[in-house]
Amino acid sequence: MSGLTQLDAAQRLRQYGPNRLQAATQQAVLLQFLAHFKNPLVLVLLAASGLSALTGDLTGAVIIGVIVMMSVTLDFVQAYRAGRAAEQLALKVAVTATVLRDDHPCELPVTELVPGDVVLLSAGNLVPADARLLEADDFFVNQAQLTGEPFPVEKRVVKPGDAGAEPAPAEAWALDAPDAVFMGSSVISGSARVTIGRTGSASALGLVAVSLAEKSPPTAFEIGTRRFGMLIMRLTFLLVLFTLLVNVALHRSLLESFLFAVALAVGLTPELLPMVVSVTLTRGALRMAALKVIVKRPSAIQDMGAMDVLCTDKTGTLTEAQIRLERHVDAQGEDDPHVLELAYLNSFFESGLKSPLDDAILAHEEIDVSSWHKIDEVPFDFERRRVSVLVERGAARRLVVKGAPEDMVRLCTHYQDSADATVLLDEAARARINALFDSLGEEGFRALGIAWREVPSDHPHAVVSDESALIFAGFAAFLDPPKASAGEALKALTASGVAVKIVTGDNERVTRHVCTQLGVPIEGVLTGAEMSAMQDDALRARVEGVNLFCRVNPAQKNRIILALKARGHVVGYLGDGINDAPSLHTADVGISVEGAVDVAKQAAAMILLEHDLMVLHQGILEGRRTFGNVMKYIMMATSSNFGNMFSMAAATLFLPFLPMLPLQILLNNLMYDVSEITLPMDNVDEEDLAQPRRWDMGFIRNFMLTIGPISSLFDFLTFYLLLSLFNAHESLFRTGWFVESIATQVLVIFVIRTRRNPLRSHPNRWLVLTSLAVVVTAMSLPFTPLAPYLGFTPLPMGFFGLLMPLLIAYLLAVEGGKQWFYRRLMRA
Repeated sequence: MSGLTQLDAAQRLRQYGPNRLQAATQQAVLLQFLAHFKNPLVLVLLAASGLSALTGDLTGAVIIGVIVMMSVTLDFVQAYRAGRAAEQLALKVAVTATVLRDDHPCELPVTELVPGDVVLLSAGNLVPADARLLEADDFFVNQAQLTGEPFPVEKRVVKPGDAGAEPAPAEAWALDAPDAVFMGSSVISGSARVTIGRTGSASALGLVAVSLAEKSPPTAFEIGTRRFGMLIMRLTFLLVLFTLLVNVALHRSLLESFLFAVALAVGLTPELLPMVVSVTLTRGALRMAALKVIVKRPSAIQDMGAMDVLCTDKTGTLTEAQIRLERHVDAQGEDDPHVLELAYLNSFFESGLKSPLDDAILAHEEIDVSSWHKIDEVPFDFERRRVSVLVERGAARRLVVKGAPEDMVRLCTHYQDSADATVLLDEAARARINALFDSLGEEGFRALGIAWREVPSDHPHAVVSDESALIFAGFAAFLDPPKASAGEALKALTASGVAVKIVTGDNERVTRHVCTQLGVPIEGVLTGAEMSAMQDDALRARVEGVNLFCRVNPAQKNRIILALKARGHVVGYLGDGINDAPSLHTADVGISVEGAVDVAKQAAAMILLEHDLMVLHQGILEGRRTFGNVMKYIMMATSSNFGNMFSMAAATLFLPFLPMLPLQILLNNLMYDVSEITLPMDNVDEEDLAQPRRWDMGFIRNFMLTIGPISSLFDFLTFYLLLSLFNAHESLFRTGWFVESIATQVLVIFVIRTRRNPLRSHPNRWLVLTSLAVVVTAMSLPFTPLAPYLGFTPLPMGFFGLLMPLLIAYLLAVEGGKQWFYRRLMRA
């Protein structure tokens, strides 16, 4: 089949819609905006505003409605822009498929596939939609996502007359149909040409709505923000209930008291937190994109900042990934062209995903294999660690096997000597071959064992049991030079509090050689064979002191990550192969690279555009910078802002009037929110980037209990001065406290944002400008024509003369409390 034309494809795309699961579709912009009104406090405020209008206070009702609309719009615009930016970044690493259009292969995003498209699949690809096989060559897929079975399943073209060639309609898309492949499955080996039958929500994956269509489980960061929100909401409920009861007991206006309590709740609620988090994470994602790290899941940025262990393979990370075949030696260690020929035959006819070692063999020297024909193969898998091809030349059939040297030697009963004679492999010869393998490893060579055996000319298929009684031919030895930047990157990661653990399928000697060349100290070594004999408890006890894991398979990589997580570590995993997908899912931060197979890129939360640990180190620092700016908002909300709202609630006990009108509280909250919009752009001190940082509710609570009372103390001092020095009536009291509240709430960010002396830490200029602009606006409001509508009255100049020393004393007191808090924290 030549595939669809572009015109046909466009028509079908309109008919069937994009090839994506329904859960991934987006709401219309209007619906997204209206969703921001689901906040119960917003709904209560709007209802109360309407009630206020019905009772005659139309001006107050309009002002409250306008302030609420401005606050909701601010939140929506920032969140929407952040979401759009995150989508654009995700498009950069979107999974594509090779599709025949107008009889030409082209790469298209999988969302653009339609029923009738002809797609080419090979090892490492994700199946983009439900499809039927047109052609298949040793085609094995993993359908575990749909069936739960972890083992690869062979798919083949069903010919007329075969069993199941004409299935009943109900069985046409059965999961065990031999000629059907399904969205979300991964290709393990072989290649195929398929025609798309069902896309998007009509696919098997869409119909059963499995995990990929559902929302991902919350990350540690998301759980932390949720817990913080619940803490604030509990405190808010208690304060609001207390305020409402006091006002009712004092026989004040029920409607005004209710509005005051609701406005107080709005002031206490960290409603800006989701926006600050989303904007900060998206800004972090954009900055990371500039550093050549594409973030697929923005919340992973914070997890990256908290990461204290990185598990990574050796190839491409510590080495250049420019593998060259340097030697092809027989069992005596002599160069032998026959070894190269056998290795070339195996790599040439292998239909699975070719490894860099296969590429190096094929690039080393071109060998004419036109006289050979492939009969069958046993694909590579990570348990056997080898691949076999059954080939034929004339009447002779030969099984050629290539794989891990330890396993290859074990499977052989004979070896080939320098004269090409076949000799019995006795213990002495076995020991000599193993010593040769060890010596190659000590020289830094990565080796593959090459073996073969003749089979009868009527031998129809290759099966795993054929891989026995082999004749050992020799070793193919490869060099992959250490990456010049890896040593410095490893030192930088270690200095930043990230322990790097090398998890590789290579043997210990080769990996030790690379570590020695890079100056990496080896703290401990654990092999896959040793892990196999360990229970999980024993592994958890060992994993902390080991930084080199050799000869491990995918399941063992997963066990290592789980053991590290069980010990309380935040674990990152860097991988790019089919075998890395489970580990990428298990790790707190799954990291892959641009050239990775589809399965790995789909599983990862981040994609490196350069396979370089230094790029990753920059990403880790960006994650910590992002977390630092989120924490600044949290600490503001739990200290100064909360202190002000507590003072407001307490003031109702001794004041004969409400300390602020409801609309003044809402205006105060809106202006405070505006001052914090630029917080995601703020600079973060170097010491805050030096070590991993995690969410700590104990830290937040203790900081609130330290700084909050200082804020309340100065509020009460302001109350006293307004009443005693200025004999403030209701309007003057509210105006004076409004100005003082805004000034202290906003300016204290310059103290709280750093652990240093504030004069030695430079904030972002936009944060300075927006903060000062809000304070100046608040001081100017009482002198504007809007003042009567907002319940303000012009303040005497003496008030501003008193406000300046009061502000300075407050900021110095907060700085003293902050320094005491951090000194106590360091001693703890």
